[in-house]
Amino acid sequence: MKISNYLLATVKESPADAEIASHKLMLRAGLIRKLASGLYSWLPLGKRALSKVTNIVREEMDKSGAMEICMPVVQPAELWMESQRWSQMGPELFRLKDRNDRNFCLGPTHEEVITDLVRNEYSSYKQLPAIFYQIQTKFRDERRPRFGIMRSREFIMKDAYSFHINQESLNETYKVMHETYSNIFFRLGLNFRSVAADSGSIGGSTSHEFHVLADSGEDEIVFSADGKYAANIELAEANLESPNKEEVKNDFSLIDTGAATSIDSITKLLRVDAKKTIKTLIVHGEDKEGNISNSLVALLLRGDQELNITKAEKLKGVYSPLKFASDQLISEQIGVAVGSLGPKDLDIYKIADYSVEGLCNFVCGSNTDGKHFTDMNWSENCSYDEIADVRRVQEKDTSIADRCPIEIKRGIEVGHIFQLGTKYSESMNASILDSNGKTTLMQMGCFGIGITRLLASCIEQNHDEKGILWPSLIAPFHLIILQIDGHKSADVIPVSESLYNKSLTLNIETMLDDRDKKTSPGVKFAESELIGIPHRIVVSPRTLKDNSVEHTNRQTGKETRVCLSEIEQFLKETVITE
Repeated sequence: MKISNYLLATVKESPADAEIASHKLMLRAGLIRKLASGLYSWLPLGKRALSKVTNIVREEMDKSGAMEICMPVVQPAELWMESQRWSQMGPELFRLKDRNDRNFCLGPTHEEVITDLVRNEYSSYKQLPAIFYQIQTKFRDERRPRFGIMRSREFIMKDAYSFHINQESLNETYKVMHETYSNIFFRLGLNFRSVAADSGSIGGSTSHEFHVLADSGEDEIVFSADGKYAANIELAEANLESPNKEEVKNDFSLIDTGAATSIDSITKLLRVDAKKTIKTLIVHGEDKEGNISNSLVALLLRGDQELNITKAEKLKGVYSPLKFASDQLISEQIGVAVGSLGPKDLDIYKIADYSVEGLCNFVCGSNTDGKHFTDMNWSENCSYDEIADVRRVQEKDTSIADRCPIEIKRGIEVGHIFQLGTKYSESMNASILDSNGKTTLMQMGCFGIGITRLLASCIEQNHDEKGILWPSLIAPFHLIILQIDGHKSADVIPVSESLYNKSLTLNIETMLDDRDKKTSPGVKFAESELIGIPHRIVVSPRTLKDNSVEHTNRQTGKETRVCLSEIEQFLKETVITE
């Protein structure tokens, strides 16, 4: 492709609203252009790279035995009402009506559509297992689109769905999909982690996320240094030693603490370590139907620990989404201000985190304003009703797998796989006949990759101060030839054209920067580095003086003079073999 006939839409400065590297570079390198908030057009350079990412995903999905289909973007509300998600989904679900006033939505995902398709096409266990996938545009009306295509309203996603006669079959396909996803991210050269995760609004039980490690990631992931344990921060568990379980238990004392109510102020006043304190958090419970209730629940944590909201929301009897009780409600029902709450004689249901299980001689609120207990210990009057893991793990903790130290890194979620079980097949009556002729609900799996987000994640991990450093497999072009000062030497243009044609003959995806003298050499060099083409060859009067050209490897910065007589072999060995 000759740049003189190509839309190379680079810009020097990053737009003011671009916050992360991939967003800045994709705009500056002319990969995308913003149309409206969360909506982007893909320009030629970006579309080429996006197509290559898509092809890698498609190749690996085809190897897994999945069948590619394409389902409508616009979905009828009736299907979503069957699954009960029409009312459950919030404003992210973009709803619309047709001319006959019928309700539809723009598909953010396709569980309902694929379930409807399969329940009408499949009737026997002999047809299973079956895996279908599509690569298609999705739409979610994000409240706050940000980070360019990383969190946009319209995006391209690969979503796959599997159907099974039993759990054993689902488990087998789940393993295949996990391996398939790992292969995709390995091929893209990404530093990633697979972590146990929460299923969220999709539903189901077993779930894993795939995260590309990057400082710009919105999620935190936890993993052990030896790689034997990994989980999303929302689900992560870890070992935490008690700081004083070997101490001799003392008699408790009631101490005036005045206006000191926070853990920080109490520890400073009493000169104790936060590890030897207990904080009491009061949240709303739920009634038998799962609705919010004014029955309160106390969550007890060690003072140096933080509550993990996702874990707390999964506790039986605790309302989800988690809602903390107001100061007024606490005062009305318990008769004390928030900063003086404690487990002793607290007459509501109490759930203790494991961090307080072995604690002794601790400090806690006394349920009397302005007073705290010191040297308190668990007893008949100071107890809890249930113990559970409700804390947020920290880097000082050790892995539950083998007590190896854990690390917490930021990650960009690029893939998510779920075992849905019968969540959708039950609500939508997707059944088949088993080997005994009995009607049986199909087990389902769901497997998604954000294609556009995946491309941005590649850039987050592959860039420098000059621009993008494309991995070879997804680079929009593999070679760029810079034609420098063609007006100063009669040989520059014909040599450049000859080299360009030779590269095309060798099936090397090549750009030729054949712009005239109005485009300075400095601009050509800067743009070639910004757009990140892996290999650059410069043809100029200076190089041609000794009948050679100059090659630069974008990844390493290494420069090599290559004789024209050896250029074809050099291209075969350096560019093609990559």
